[in-house]
Amino acid sequence: MTPPELLVVAGEASGDLHGARLISELRLRVSGLTTFGLGGDEMRAAGLDALAHSSEISVVGITEVLKVLPRAREIFAGLLREVDRRRPALAVLVDFPDFNLRLAKELKARGLEVVYYISPQVWAWRRGRVKAIARLVDRMLVLFPFEVDFYRGHGVDVVHVGHPLVDEVPVLPQGWDQDEPAGGPYRVALLPGSRTSEVEALLPTLLEAVRKLASRLPIEAEIIKAPTISRELLEEHVELSGLPVRIVAEDRFTAVASAHLALCASGTATLEVGLLGTPMIMVYRLAIWTYLLAKLMVHLPNVSLVNLVLGRRVVPELIQGDANPERIAAEAARLLTDAGARNEMRAGLAEVRGRLGQGGASGRAAAEVAAMLGERAGR
Repeated sequence: MTPPELLVVAGEASGDLHGARLISELRLRVSGLTTFGLGGDEMRAAGLDALAHSSEISVVGITEVLKVLPRAREIFAGLLREVDRRRPALAVLVDFPDFNLRLAKELKARGLEVVYYISPQVWAWRRGRVKAIARLVDRMLVLFPFEVDFYRGHGVDVVHVGHPLVDEVPVLPQGWDQDEPAGGPYRVALLPGSRTSEVEALLPTLLEAVRKLASRLPIEAEIIKAPTISRELLEEHVELSGLPVRIVAEDRFTAVASAHLALCASGTATLEVGLLGTPMIMVYRLAIWTYLLAKLMVHLPNVSLVNLVLGRRVVPELIQGDANPERIAAEAARLLTDAGARNEMRAGLAEVRGRLGQGGASGRAAAEVAAMLGERAGR
């Protein structure tokens, strides 16, 4: 029997990491499995034959998307050519909905079964896409328990596998438990995002907030470098700020856990910080047209994944106009000096790990994909 081949497509840093874990688990379960598609460094290291690097088209915002659109079309066409040539047994699409749902339509037209791993946030905005998902996706593998009822209600074959971050983010000693400085210095971790466009939009604001915060309290700030961001970009912003800010590239979980506060871009990083238990402020800014469009289409009381998982506002969300240095510094000073507010947040964050379910999510997702490969081989 010819060993199976699998198309795997991911387009963002978090998707690349989760896709890599999935590929590694699949190779333990499916003898001779080969994979090809789109991914980043993590998926390539796991054995993906990547036709392109996902960072080429991973951006946020309408203006940024327009800039990479020609390259995205080239990659899209290239993936379909390889699908026609290799005829994979199955396709696994990881998050990245604007690209992957279009790709799913072409794959279904070719008779290929599609597994979607990590749901698009259709329960938050653009709910009309769930109808397309019901037509195009053979099985949806979701990370959050609340997603199951939503998809089942729309006739989608859905399985809750849990969140891989439960395994990836360790339980570590927390900064406030190691020392509770009466007057400082307070360690502040900056997490400006995993995309260049995010960093360029957010980091100058975060650094200016640190400057204003440092005029009130003794502060030791460090930037937690995402694997997808160049050190040179961060160094350039630090140099322009003139602030004594360290850049941490290794052992980032330890650095975040030992911090007294994190200033964090929206996205998966908020869940990582939440699992580590570090008090945080979520900060996010978008291009004005992207923000106005999102405001019209998003119908949720909270934006941060931590708040969504907990079902209530635990972490402050400073978005767009509120994401200014003065407001960030004021909120940061409050959390650093108000033990009652800080401890209330820490108690809420302590619930995050339990809400995300048990470990072994990547293995459960791989078992679902392996079962579908087995079913296909038995036909």
